[in-house]
Amino acid sequence: MLNIRTLALAATALAALSPILPADARIVRLEILRTEPAYGGAAFGDTGAYERVVARAHGELDPGTPANAVIQDLGLAPRNARGMVEYTTQIEIARPANPAKSNNILFFDVVNRGSKRLNALFNADITGTQAQVNNLESAGDGWLQKLGTTMIWFGWQGDILPGDGRMGPTLPVARNRDGSPVTGVVRSELTTSAATTTLNLSSGWFTGMTHAAYPTVATDNTKPLPDGFAPTLTVRARENAPREVIPAASWRFGACDKANDTQICLPAGFQPGKLYEVIYRARDPQVMGIGFAIARDTAAFFQHADRDASGTANPVVHGPKTKSIVFGQSQSGRFIRSFVALGFNKGEDGKQVFDAAMPHIGGGLMPLNLRFSQPGRAWGQQVDHDYPAYDFPFTYARETDPLTGRTQGLLDRCEASRTCPLIFHTATALEIWEGRQSLGLTDPLGLRDAKEPAGVRTYILASTQHAPPGLPLPARAPFGLCQQQSNPNPHTWTLRAAFSNMIGWVRDGKAPPASMKPSIAAGTLVPADRVHFPAIPATNYGTERPAPRYTSAISTLHVLDFGPGYRGGDSSGVITREPPVAGTASYGILVPQVDADGIDIGGVRNVYLGAPIGTYTGWNSFRPDLFDAGFCNFSGSFIPFAATKADRVAAADPRPSLEERYPSKDAYVAAVTKAADALVAGRMMLPDDARRVIGEAADKGVRSAP
Repeated sequence: MLNIRTLALAATALAALSPILPADARIVRLEILRTEPAYGGAAFGDTGAYERVVARAHGELDPGTPANAVIQDLGLAPRNARGMVEYTTQIEIARPANPAKSNNILFFDVVNRGSKRLNALFNADITGTQAQVNNLESAGDGWLQKLGTTMIWFGWQGDILPGDGRMGPTLPVARNRDGSPVTGVVRSELTTSAATTTLNLSSGWFTGMTHAAYPTVATDNTKPLPDGFAPTLTVRARENAPREVIPAASWRFGACDKANDTQICLPAGFQPGKLYEVIYRARDPQVMGIGFAIARDTAAFFQHADRDASGTANPVVHGPKTKSIVFGQSQSGRFIRSFVALGFNKGEDGKQVFDAAMPHIGGGLMPLNLRFSQPGRAWGQQVDHDYPAYDFPFTYARETDPLTGRTQGLLDRCEASRTCPLIFHTATALEIWEGRQSLGLTDPLGLRDAKEPAGVRTYILASTQHAPPGLPLPARAPFGLCQQQSNPNPHTWTLRAAFSNMIGWVRDGKAPPASMKPSIAAGTLVPADRVHFPAIPATNYGTERPAPRYTSAISTLHVLDFGPGYRGGDSSGVITREPPVAGTASYGILVPQVDADGIDIGGVRNVYLGAPIGTYTGWNSFRPDLFDAGFCNFSGSFIPFAATKADRVAAADPRPSLEERYPSKDAYVAAVTKAADALVAGRMMLPDDARRVIGEAADKGVRSAP
């Protein structure tokens, strides 16, 4: 009897007889570096063990092909003897060791700042550091693996530095036609968590030490360049405060003991809780927009090619029944939205690339296709507020923007070519509060609900934050950088149900549940000054907490003018004006309405909101000493209920206590069961996950929930 490995070798031999990969797939060579057991050799249910394939893809792009015409500076990249632009990228695959156990789903994870996020989002009980997760050392409860899912990761972000298992590509550097360096203005917002005198020029809140900096053209900041340009360094206490100029004689490029072209020294010291901003002339931009083409061409190869041009077999199960789903979290979710908007879901051969897409917590767009792009930047009320992360269009369907005069939708290009993927757009309440997510649900002025295309579903996870913190929460103040404990309401159970529903839709033709989101029509999406947030006092229910500061604050958005070379409709082009000039009119930002406990009414109310033990919000405030107590980045709040009525009354807390809500353990278990059953009936929670959560409540009681 032939074993599985013999069958696999036979399949490889048959593949060698297949036609050579068509030229327009553009992965010209797949270099398999090693194949090894994944997840410590663990077995997962009926699927069994998994293998990890570590590879390097060598790709080529034709600058003259219409499919590549949108890529900024591709025409300035060096070419090989065939007139092609070359790149390489890291590839990793986790596949069932027994190919017959594949579920015919290729799950592409767009790495976030070089790191794999898929397992930690869909599998419960993940342990270890991010480096261990990146190296596929832990799969937690192995939910994705038990399904037989093949997971594929690829590097796309050119400025990611190596380390801790991060993945990235090698991209060409643009050069002028005469061979001279391409230069341009770069604005780098700098922050630090501890006082220091030296920072990298890339040391933003989200970029830190993991992103390479663009080098300055001159290290002497005290002398203007021949055209009169002089670099500047400013500081301010909050985003909307005036910039205070730090004299050129008080800082310099480089470390404080040695000049260099990628660092900055401030002998007086960079301080936490301040926004520093250096604007300088940089050189040697990578052609970052190639990252979109990498996603397109690697996905096309793994779905359709039998082998590369040199005969290396495609290492994943693929065929007519295979379906592809691309997933991205946060930065990577914005990557997916821009990938679709710029038309990259159409391959060079005209065929659709991804069958389905799941951008998660990724409202806005990814300004990757820029000269001197900074794809590690994000959005925020205080930090990275004025980077080009949220250009119109905001919605998948076409809208008319009265501020820019444009009529656009994110699906315009793929609808024209009939290559749109099915889309599940998932987001948390925090993206509405801090990330302007309401603009994806309404017209640009926030006056009416937007239409939704037939191939799109939107699920807003009520009263959740960007990514939940680990448990247990800090037992005493200060709660990290925030005034309140962070919101631990998990995404896992909702994301699992969403993935199962997406498989049913894309593979089996079973329509998913209707969108679940707050809306203007239902009164669950409102202006911030109309939110009925309860007057929760400072409390000491075992842990002393200040009163939450609800101020009706939002993360505002204006049209930003980055200069005539910037194409706002595509978040592409060349930025020449820094800082950008903000228009006077603002977009209409709305936020979720809440119930008497301060919990969001609209959207997917998961089991922990059906049987709450406290108030969960999508917003939190920095400590007063940081950024003038603006929104605490990516953090919601958890404010527990009093244990007893007596404690509640003593604190003057308007929210009923745990004792009043759940007079017995059985009452709590009944509330959890009711909430879980309703979610299962609505296909927003899986039966096995419901049984787990109900079992935890029965075993540990009311305090077991986050």
